[in-house]
Amino acid sequence: MNTTLIAMGIAALLAIGLVVNVAVISLLSGGFHFLFARPRLDILKSEFGDHGFAFSFSWNNAREPAKFDKVKVRLFNPFGTPTQVEVSKAFNGANSNFARDVYMGIGMKKLLAANGLGNATIEIEVSSSTDGLNQSFSYRAVKFLEMLGEATSTVKKFEGELPPAASKPLFQTVQRSFISEPLPESGKTIKLSTNPEFAGEFASAGTTKAAEENYSVSKVWIDPGCIVCNACEAIYPEVFEVTDDTCLIRPEAPLDNGLLIQEAAEACPVEVIKFTKAG
Repeated sequence: MNTTLIAMGIAALLAIGLVVNVAVISLLSGGFHFLFARPRLDILKSEFGDHGFAFSFSWNNAREPAKFDKVKVRLFNPFGTPTQVEVSKAFNGANSNFARDVYMGIGMKKLLAANGLGNATIEIEVSSSTDGLNQSFSYRAVKFLEMLGEATSTVKKFEGELPPAASKPLFQTVQRSFISEPLPESGKTIKLSTNPEFAGEFASAGTTKAAEENYSVSKVWIDPGCIVCNACEAIYPEVFEVTDDTCLIRPEAPLDNGLLIQEAAEACPVEVIKFTKAG
């Protein structure tokens, strides 16, 4: 009894310890990301003067994959004039660390020239219009103007310090087609055991009995029930003509090749081809 209670107590303590360890690791991981892996925005020197805004933006694109393509600068100036200014521009998007010098227009000059900026705030938002991800950075207006005036690094310099992009491997694949090429035209004849032309070959191979002697027929006709499968016309088109709804015997059809007529009759799936041998 006592041993069981002790074992249960130890198990409970181990479970609590495991939960506490997981929670601590999670908090440390989140804290590390908050302190050291947050997105970073640096203000650069713009070639457009007070009409432009140059910046670099770095973030963990493996953790937060996105293509950032828009920047917005907002002024909140409740005790000055104007009280609020917002300027936004789209730029060529990037899905890894980048720098851009964006022409913001007259709105940026108006924002920088506002009166009473001592208690004002400036917010910069970098966003992805395709991925719905926004990153905001807030500054005291006086500090923002100070950083803007002291900026010496340029977009070109930032991009020159970026590591070269890894080239993607290229794989050569074999071109395949699932549509066969058309067969070349040929004047060759299909070898049939009933064709006297190839009788010797079939007999010598031992695959069939020797070809029968050909004969004539006195009459050939089609009983009701033809399913217009076209087999007879394919074998002996000089005698058989398949229409949309039945098969006909051609006028003045040659009746001297009984073997071909017999082959057509045997190929008919509904056995409606009938004939009578001559004399």
